[in-house]
This record gives sequence, C-alpha cells and structure tokens, in this order.
Amino acid sequence: MIDRVSLFTKKRDFFLFLLTSTFILIFSLLIEYRNYKEFIRFDSALVEATVLMQYTKTKESKTYQVLKLKSDDGLTFHTTSKKSLQDVKGKKLQLEIFIDKIGFYEYLTQFYVNSKLLQIKENSAPKQKVNDFIANAHENKNIANVYQALYTNESVDKDTQNSFSNLGVSHIVAISGFHLSILSALLYFLLRPIYRFFQNRFFPYRNSKIDLFIIVVSVLFAYMLFLDSPPSLVRSFGMFVVGFVLYDRGVEVFSMQTLLVTILLLLAFFPRLSFSLGFWLSAGGVFYIFLFLIHFKSWSAFWQLMGISVLVYIFMLAVSLFIFQNFSIYHPLSIILSLLFTPFYPISILLHFIGFGDFFDSFLEWLLVLGRDGAKVELNLYLFLLHVLISFAAIWSRIAMWVLIAFSSFILVYAIYQVA
Repeated sequence: MIDRVSLFTKKRDFFLFLLTSTFILIFSLLIEYRNYKEFIRFDSALVEATVLMQYTKTKESKTYQVLKLKSDDGLTFHTTSKKSLQDVKGKKLQLEIFIDKIGFYEYLTQFYVNSKLLQIKENSAPKQKVNDFIANAHENKNIANVYQALYTNESVDKDTQNSFSNLGVSHIVAISGFHLSILSALLYFLLRPIYRFFQNRFFPYRNSKIDLFIIVVSVLFAYMLFLDSPPSLVRSFGMFVVGFVLYDRGVEVFSMQTLLVTILLLLAFFPRLSFSLGFWLSAGGVFYIFLFLIHFKSWSAFWQLMGISVLVYIFMLAVSLFIFQNFSIYHPLSIILSLLFTPFYPISILLHFIGFGDFFDSFLEWLLVLGRDGAKVELNLYLFLLHVLISFAAIWSRIAMWVLIAFSSFILVYAIYQVA
C-alpha cells in the first residue's frame, strides 16, 4: 500500500497558504464592513426575522419576554417584548429595530436592540413546514422540540437544554459533524447499488467514488442551506469536502494539517465563524479524534471506535465544564448514548416517514427526567489552560498523550466527586 503524503512538505508552501488565507480574510472583512455601513446608514431599520428562542425573564421586579431572532439577511440578535406576548417561536416578525449603538464587532457576532413589533406572520418556509410535520407526530411538545433540533436545527427550550447538558449529550442535539457523517454514510450506501446498476450498463468508464461523492455532497450542501448554515455544520461540510479532495490526491486526511487548513479557509471566507462557540466546539471534537488516531491508528476498527468514544468524551469534558459547568452523576452515560445515537438517528427519520415518529418518545421522556438533577461543576481557568497546553503537546509527544489521558481522567473523577 502506498503511503499518503503530508499536505505541506515545505515551510514555504505553508506560509504561502497562510498569506493567501490572510488576503481572503481581509477581502471578506471589507465586504462585511461595507454591509455593516449600509446596515447602520439610518438610526433604525425595518427587518423581518424568525424567532429562534422565546423565554420569560424577571429583573428588578419587572417581567418581560426575551426573543432571539435571525433576520432574513442572516443577522442574529436579541430583543425584548412585553410579558403578555403570545407564543411566537418559529414565527416571522416584522420589526423596527433601533441600531444607532451597534458596532462592527456586535454586527459580526450577536447584539441586543430595542425594537418595535409591527407584525406577526405565520412562517411558511419549508423548514417550518417540516417542524409542523414533526410536531404533529408527538403529543409531548418537548419531545417534538428535540426531534426538531435533530432534523432542522431548531433551538430547544432551556429546561430541555439543561437536561441534555447534565447528561453530556448536548452535542447530539445540536446538528454537527456527527450527524453529517451518519447522513453521508447512509446516502452513500443507499445510492451505491443504484449507481452501480446504471454504471455497469451505460457508463462503466466513470469513477464511482468521485460521482457518488458529488451526489452526496450536493445533497448535504442543499441540507446545510435548508438549515440556514449552522456554524458547526459549515465546519463539518468544509472538512468533508477538503478531506475528500485531499484523499483523492493521495494526501493524508486524518492529520492536524488538514484540520488547520479547513479551519483557516472557513474563517477566511466566513469571518463570523470566529465568534461561534458551536464552530470551535465542533473543531475541538475533531481535534481530539485526530489526536487519538495519531497515536492509536494501529488499533483494530472496533477498538478505535471504543477508544474514540471514551477518550474524546473525557478530553472534551474539561472544555464542557469550563464553558457550561453542567454535570450529573449520569454524565458519563453519554459515551453509551453517543454510540446508540448512530443507529437511532437514521431509524428515527424512517419512523417519522412511515407514521411511527413517536416510537422512542417514552425513552426520550425518561432521559429528560434523568437529566433534571444536575449540579454546577466549575473548572479553574488555570486547569483548563493546562489541559489545552497538554493537548497541543500531545500532537508530537506520546508521553504527553498519556499525561493528557491521566489528567482528563482526574477531571472526570473530580466532577463525579463533586456531585456524588
């Protein structure tokens, strides 16, 4: 078997790539800045936006509604409304927003604005129709919301999010590379026999791998656009495309170079991703998968699957505790739940199509109840930075890898001790 080569064999090539990426980034930022200046041209603007989240908040004895919205132009922002506002989640609002104090940084990330509600519209977008179809298949509104999150990237309510966070399975609910890998594999194996049938009769000279990749990537690209391009999915899609192109040219795919190139290219073309927590968490998950494969690629496929499931969990635990602090005694169950999700995801999609979408509702209700009892476990900043430092050292050192495993295991034991 021919060994695959590294993407960059000379430092000069890598610096040329960095220079090119920098020019692309500058050009992208100039375009964003031009759009920003047009956006703040007046003190207020009329926008149409879809409500992503709606919840009640009380501050200084005042109760009001908080809305998280995404405009038709792709801007994400928060605003408030009177507490008597009806349930408008998933609906489209026409608003006048007052933008005189929004800076360029806020424009690229998320911002809060005062607003005036002008009109409430029913959302007739295809995505909302899918959400309505899912809702009709379930009696429990929270379970319907979970499936909407799995299939259409709908936001889940805070209680549901906390339950899944306490169980360590938030990454399952938020659509990311995990879901994309399952869907791509499913599409490939479904389309392969159909393609081979026609290939053998009409175009035997074609390269089936390239043709099937083009078909699969086209479907996934359409799906990504349908979901309004969530950052974690953009990272996954970019990694998928870059990985195949490199693989087809004999370049090593499962390497830190590939991950770095993908991240830099995506940030250069889409600067807003720099401020997306979901993007960086998704990239972190892939980093630890690649880190495992660097040191344990000689293991059999079964043990690689088991090893990745366990080690990536304990490696990401430090990140999760530092950012979210949610933990419970059942948190380590996420290792098993993540493995079970691989068959669950495609089966649940099929069940919705044939009219049995509520088949797993009792199990999901049990999970939500199980995840209610959690606690806050904070990780010291210095411990988190030490974890990051050891993680990068483990790229080059086998000893550092074993230190990382021991250190991450200590954090797991510490977290369990805090809630036991």
